[in-house]
Amino acid sequence: MDYPLRHDDPIVRPWRTATFVAVAVAAVELLLLIVVGGALLAKPDNGSKRTAAAKPATHTAKAKASRTKPAGAAQAKPAVAAELPRRKVSVLVLNGNGRQGAAAAAASRVSRRGYRIGGVANAPRADFTRTLVMYRRGFEGEGRRLARDLGIRIVGPLDGMRPAQLQGAQTVVVVGA
Repeated sequence: MDYPLRHDDPIVRPWRTATFVAVAVAAVELLLLIVVGGALLAKPDNGSKRTAAAKPATHTAKAKASRTKPAGAAQAKPAVAAELPRRKVSVLVLNGNGRQGAAAAAASRVSRRGYRIGGVANAPRADFTRTLVMYRRGFEGEGRRLARDLGIRIVGPLDGMRPAQLQGAQTVVVVGA
């Protein structure tokens, strides 16, 4: 016949204590994970958000400062507007991360945005960590618009490629990791 163990039995007591300690340690770890995860996911406010009242004052101060600059001071280069419609811009898509099919998938995204695909190939290297857009001379506006359409932040003139390597394309998308 089985008899239930009494709670004050010396066999039950160490296991019960060990269980309580394990639960307490797990609870502390969970709390730490939540705090650290929250801190990592939170976006720090660098003062980029200003109140509506502060914006006009800042704008006025900038306007006064711009009037007091000497005549020879360098001014900000205005954004170049795209001249060609999307359907006339040819894009060469290069796989720069080494994963099979990455360039084809990116070419499909580019095509859905209305651009012509000038070619799909592998980049000379397969260690690009970020996706980037490059453009030929005279097509900066088109390159910047393509990057904006695809949500790509790195945009610049051709680097490491000659226009002859573009297969007639005006812009290049190099797919990174």
